[in-house]
Amino acid sequence: MFIVYTPAGGEPEHYDATTLRVSEVSIVQRTIDQKWGEIKEGLRVEDLDAMRGIVWVIKKRSQPTLRFGEFDPGVTEMVTRLDNDEARAWIDNTLQIMDEDPEVSRESVVAAMRELPAACIDPEWVEAQIAAVAEGPKEEPEPLAPAEETPPPPQPSPTSASPETSTSASSPTFSTSAPEMSTT
Repeated sequence: MFIVYTPAGGEPEHYDATTLRVSEVSIVQRTIDQKWGEIKEGLRVEDLDAMRGIVWVIKKRSQPTLRFGEFDPGVTEMVTRLDNDEARAWIDNTLQIMDEDPEVSRESVVAAMRELPAACIDPEWVEAQIAAVAEGPKEEPEPLAPAEETPPPPQPSPTSASPETSTSASSPTFSTSAPEMSTT
């Protein structure tokens, strides 16, 4: 989940909440008096305290002396956006509903997904994923018959002109040869 902070008159800044360290989450929890589960849910619904706390603690990485009270963005300056993995999961879950309910059509699923790009950090990527869903599954080509493989001919050793005969215990030459006579 990304938080996009666009200060008045400034350029958008992107803050990836998944990069938080446990120690940073602890700081945010204490600062805004919410547990991590509440903070994550807060991001989903664009809770201002959750977004402010996360952006503030990530900003502290480069501005260690930044105090929470010094970072006070306007109420319209922060929004959350799904990353590509979250968008893909959303699309996959929607497709699963279509697979499980025969009354849900591909067209209705695609229509439901039309609002998704606006909620994502990379809307063009999401639009391409939705276009692929709209096309439907691609026809799989007929599998080719496996080619018959012929074993490679034995290779001569570097010191002889013909292939060597194996004398390992599993070799037919070993098992069919006569035992040597003892001289003792």
